[in-house]
Amino acid sequence: MHPDVSADLAELDTTLTTVEAVLDVEELRRRIDELEHQAADPDLWNNQDHAQQVTSALSHAQAELRRVVDLRSRLDDMSVLYELAEEEGADAVADADAERTSLRTDIEAMEVKTMLSGEYDPRDALVNIRSGAGGVDAADWAEMLMRMYIRWAEKHGYGVEVYDTSYAEEAGIKSATFAVKAPYAYGTLSIEMGTHRLVRISPFDNQGRRQTSFAEVEVLPVVETTDHIDVDENDVRVDVYRSSGPGGQSVNTTDSAVRLTHVPTGIVVTCQNEKSQLQNKVSAMRVLQAKLLERKRQEERAEMDALKGDGGSSWGNQMRSYVLHPYQMVKDLRTEYEVNNPSAVLDGDLDGFIESGIRWRMRGEQD
Repeated sequence: MHPDVSADLAELDTTLTTVEAVLDVEELRRRIDELEHQAADPDLWNNQDHAQQVTSALSHAQAELRRVVDLRSRLDDMSVLYELAEEEGADAVADADAERTSLRTDIEAMEVKTMLSGEYDPRDALVNIRSGAGGVDAADWAEMLMRMYIRWAEKHGYGVEVYDTSYAEEAGIKSATFAVKAPYAYGTLSIEMGTHRLVRISPFDNQGRRQTSFAEVEVLPVVETTDHIDVDENDVRVDVYRSSGPGGQSVNTTDSAVRLTHVPTGIVVTCQNEKSQLQNKVSAMRVLQAKLLERKRQEERAEMDALKGDGGSSWGNQMRSYVLHPYQMVKDLRTEYEVNNPSAVLDGDLDGFIESGIRWRMRGEQD
C-alpha cells in the first residue's frame, strides 16, 4: 500500500476513534437496551406523547449506532480492499480511492455531529423566515429559502410542520414559520441564522435588470416542559381571523387563524395552518414560548458578554451570498466555504455549508 494511503487511513482511524469515544458506543448500546425495554411495555401507548418520545429516541439511537458501526467496518475493510485492488490493476485502485474519499466524507460528517454539545442542540428547530429589502424579489427570495430548508429536511427524512405562511401580494411570502422535527435539528440549523442575500436578474422586472434581495432567517429551539417558560394568559391578547392563501384567496371560510400578542414584550405570533382555531392557538403558543425562551437566552448571553467585557457575536449580519448573475456562486461570508452550483444548494444541498459552519463556530468558542 502506498505510504500516503497508509497515512490517510491512520488519520481516519484517529478521527473515528475520537468519534466513538465522544458518542460512548457502549453507553449508546446500554441506552438502546433500556429504550427497547420501555418500547416493549404494553402500557406505553397510554401516554401518546411519551410513547412518541421513546420510539423517536430509540430509532435515533439505533441509527446513530448503525452509522458508527458501519463506518468502523468500512474502515477496517479498506486495507484489504487496497491489497486486492493492487493485484487487479489501476481501475480497481481508482475504485478503492473513491471509497476512501467517500469514507472520509462520512466520518467527517459524523465528527461534526459530535460537536453539537450545546444545552439546546439536541432539540427540534423552529425556523422563521422574513423577507427583507427588495420588494417582490425579496418576497420571492424568502419563499425560495423556505423551499431550500424544507427540501434539505426531506432529503434527510426529517419531519416538517408548517405553522404559518404570510403570502405577499404579487409573489412569494412576507414570512413563514415551520418546525423541523429531528434530533439535533436546532444544533444543526442554528448555524443558518442571519441575513441571506440573493443577486440575480429579476424575473419581475420587465427590463431584466439585476436585483439584490435580502431575507432574514431565525432559528429557535423548540420549548420543552423543563424550560419553565410560563406565559400568563392575562399577558396575551388573542385575535382570530380568516386564513388567506396566495393571491388573497380564502383558505378557510371560518375564523380559524390565530394571532397572539404578548403585551409585555410586544412579540406577535400568528398561526393559520391547522383547520381548527384551537389547534392554531396551541401551535401559536408553542412558537411564542420559543421566542420568549430565545429572548431570555439573549438577555443571559448579554449579561455574560458584559461580564466578559466583549461585544459577543452578532447574528443579525449578512452571512451568505447567493449569486445567480453575472456568475454562479454561493459563498458563506463567515467560513469562506463556497460552491459554484446555486441550483443544487437551493434544492436543499446544504450539508457542506452546515458542516463548515459548525466547525467555524466550534473554533470561535475555543478561541
